[in-house]
Amino acid sequence: MKDLKDRTVLLTGASGGIGKQVARLLAAEGAHVALVGRQADVLGSLAEELRGKGVKAEPVIGDLADLGTLDDLVDRAEQALGPIDVLINNAGVELASALAKYEPAELNWIINVNLTAPMLLTRRVLPGMAERGAGHVVFVSSGAAKVAPAYQAPYAATKAGLAALSQSLRAEYNGTPLGFSVVLPGFVKGDGMYQVWVDKGVKASPILGSTTVDRIAGKIVGAIRRDRPEVLDMGMPVRSMFATTQLSPGFADRMARRMSPVFRTQAETRDRL
Repeated sequence: MKDLKDRTVLLTGASGGIGKQVARLLAAEGAHVALVGRQADVLGSLAEELRGKGVKAEPVIGDLADLGTLDDLVDRAEQALGPIDVLINNAGVELASALAKYEPAELNWIINVNLTAPMLLTRRVLPGMAERGAGHVVFVSSGAAKVAPAYQAPYAATKAGLAALSQSLRAEYNGTPLGFSVVLPGFVKGDGMYQVWVDKGVKASPILGSTTVDRIAGKIVGAIRRDRPEVLDMGMPVRSMFATTQLSPGFADRMARRMSPVFRTQAETRDRL
């Protein structure tokens, strides 16, 4: 889908840093954007900003954890802007903890938002895309899908699931006009989960590298335009190392241990509350 002009995009997690920047890049390409999230004020302001660029934009207020409302969410988006040409599954949640200390409701929340909701939304839009002969789905995963740190078991599992889902769908729809991509960011500076930690004085080791909101947003839009299977952006210091993890489970294990102190601090803080 090289030309995004007048395409309709459903973007989840639109109120976050990456989501907002993706929406702006899409508007610059001439795409119309349904902005999905829970923060009505943030999404309303962003929609006004995008409309000022000459495209249509509509806030679609919803909670992806409420799986029974997802069909209605898509219906509202399509009623406002038209059939969905591109779905960007960007929303995600995380909660650092030792696995044994998660409440079942917390595990279900992470699984539902990060994996089940993207799967259901994708299932909902695929028939229309296939009927119209064009469409693309992006899954925003994480570097944790490649190297899973301690205290992030459910998050890492769901993000790995997104990578597998994208790969499976590419095989299933091979030879059709439908495309699927997975984007795997590392530690993202500027906004989002990692920036919250930085603001609290918790930082990852420099050897693990970092990326930025602008870079990841550009990677997401580029993946759509070039139908890229997988885009990994962890920051320059670790690109080659993460490639090595695919060939060496022992190396991946050592990398996971190196990443773990960041999340251990978060888990210990949570346990004290």
